[in-house]
Amino acid sequence: MSKVAFMFPGQGSFEAGMGKDVAEAVPEAMEVYEQGSESSGIDLKKLCFDSPVEALVDTEMQQPALVTTSLALDAALRSRGVSPDFVVGHSVGEFAALGSAHSMSVRDAIALVRERGAAMAAVAREHPGSMAAILGLADEAVEKLCEKITNVWPANYNCPGQLVISGETPAVDEACVEAAREGARRAVRLRVSGAFHSPLVARAGDRLRPAIEKVHLAEGRSAFMSTVTAKLEDAQRYRELLIEQLTAPVRFTQSARELINNGVTTFVEVGPGNVLSGLLKRIDRSVRTFSVNDLESLDEVTEALG
Repeated sequence: MSKVAFMFPGQGSFEAGMGKDVAEAVPEAMEVYEQGSESSGIDLKKLCFDSPVEALVDTEMQQPALVTTSLALDAALRSRGVSPDFVVGHSVGEFAALGSAHSMSVRDAIALVRERGAAMAAVAREHPGSMAAILGLADEAVEKLCEKITNVWPANYNCPGQLVISGETPAVDEACVEAAREGARRAVRLRVSGAFHSPLVARAGDRLRPAIEKVHLAEGRSAFMSTVTAKLEDAQRYRELLIEQLTAPVRFTQSARELINNGVTTFVEVGPGNVLSGLLKRIDRSVRTFSVNDLESLDEVTEALG
């Protein structure tokens, strides 16, 4: 039987006015923004609906705005009878995935992401670093480069031929030069303030742990695919995985393939943009993908899957 996975994007997927038309049309979506504003201490309706895109660039603001919008779109889909068999999230998108699955409440998911964003921003100020996407090299070749160069690590396995590296800026610079020599098509520096998904941001996990330990976590209504382990995980593992994901690489390529092995033929990207849908097409062109990010796309998915 055909199965459906909801996938939730990570940092970098944002736009001015995100979620506004859906929230104004679907009360369940607007309620997510209201709950998120209360739990985070940020006026998320103002930030997402009315603020310029520049207001969403900073990690501390972008992460709660992104996850709130994803959960609002998720609530809209569910209000129309569309629900997933599996959930998966890219980096901070894992908090939205667990919120979608009802493994944690919407309020807790957004409050934790607010704390996560603040922790990551603080560590980035203390220990600045860089990230870069290496395009056109096999994952194994990039892994070997990282083994040869001190203080740079694989960070995001996005799709075949696109692996993001993270580390101290001189080390990332050196790795980009070496990648070009190895035949990489190009190296694209990411607009980030820190070496996320590397050991250099371990202190963010120390700061986030007390908040995560206070949250109630339960088995979800949808199975949770971890992009830390690329395996289906149960609730007893969630706390450690949410800490580990700060320093561990995002294994999106491997996780998507494992979901396909579990019978998923339809992936719905729930959140601003369509980055994950594009990556998925490079992983396996046989699967069906949808991106839900506004009222028009919500109607399209409702008609196809509702």
